[in-house]
Amino acid sequence: MSRKLRFFKDQIIKAGLLSSIHPVVEPDVELEELEMQLAEHEHELIEMNSNSEKLRQTYNELLEFKMVLLKAGSFLVSNNNQAVAEERELSENVYSSDRYVEASSLLEQQMRTADQSGLRFISGIIFQSKALRFERMLFRATRGNMLFNQAPAGEEIMDPLSAEMVKKTVFVVFFSGEQARTKILKICEAFGANCYPVPDDFSKQRQITREILSRLSELETTLDAGIRHQNKALTSIGYHLTQWMSMVRREKAVYDTLNMLNFDVTKKCLVGEGWCPVFAKAKVQEALQRATFDSNSQVGSIFHVMDAVESPPTYFRTNHFTNAYQEIVDAYGIARYQEANPAVYTVVTFPFLFAVMFGDWGHGICLLLGALVLIARESRLSTQACARTYH
Repeated sequence: MSRKLRFFKDQIIKAGLLSSIHPVVEPDVELEELEMQLAEHEHELIEMNSNSEKLRQTYNELLEFKMVLLKAGSFLVSNNNQAVAEERELSENVYSSDRYVEASSLLEQQMRTADQSGLRFISGIIFQSKALRFERMLFRATRGNMLFNQAPAGEEIMDPLSAEMVKKTVFVVFFSGEQARTKILKICEAFGANCYPVPDDFSKQRQITREILSRLSELETTLDAGIRHQNKALTSIGYHLTQWMSMVRREKAVYDTLNMLNFDVTKKCLVGEGWCPVFAKAKVQEALQRATFDSNSQVGSIFHVMDAVESPPTYFRTNHFTNAYQEIVDAYGIARYQEANPAVYTVVTFPFLFAVMFGDWGHGICLLLGALVLIARESRLSTQACARTYH
């Protein structure tokens, strides 16, 4: 139950709804009923997150496909124009020459070989931080027999895992041969690049782009509706989250205390052994009687003094003034039972040594004034701290 409550709190903080939540106080529910409620809320939120993640992944894929179509389309148009220009130059300078007749068989053979191999391309999108290493790896794998074009995607895309906006780069790799295609696809998979098919025909590109834009609009509407529904569920949980956490924390404290007790021989009552100062025996008995009365218990608690062989733990009585000096001494080491307490001397020596090391009247006066203000408002500040801790 504590894990589920932490999950709810993380989801509320992630959604940015913590500042708008006003906890309410209602009568405590039974622990079994609360466990069922938390299980239902957890199942509902996990299902919402799963659906939202799938929709976000589909949305990102369509958004990346749109970017690849827009950027890669320009690469393909420029490449086709360049191919047309080279073909025109070839027809003007080579085919019209006198030596073309003699070498026509060789040229035709070479053109047939080029036509059989064909110029292919793979288009996709990759993280901008990996683009340079990706290009180098492609160059080495194909031994330079490729043409790599890239351009910034223009829009940042949300990463579903980290929920952060990341920059990506659209690329188009021109190559020749099936073996080069296999290598390029493996490298794309290794670098986490997403490949998308882009048609050569410009009209088909425009048609696919219109379809993608229509689906993106529908997905945006669906995602917004899902976010509103999830925020509504988180807001409803947030109203009771503080009360539920307090209940679970109290129950865990009860179990933690019970785990420190042992069963007696008859297995009908619990026995707890511990140490207390001699002067506090009456206070402990009074606290046990008060707890028995407050819990409406029919069986009272029995307080019995035992003889122990072990050495008792060290306990020093302190007040508001001596507590700070006792903590300073305990930071270096705690005295054994019935040994002298060095904190008694530290009350005098520590301020003196501090004054020797910090011999500045101005700073000393500032510290004195600050200490006097804290002493004057001690009761009010301690009351506020206790109230905040209880809340």
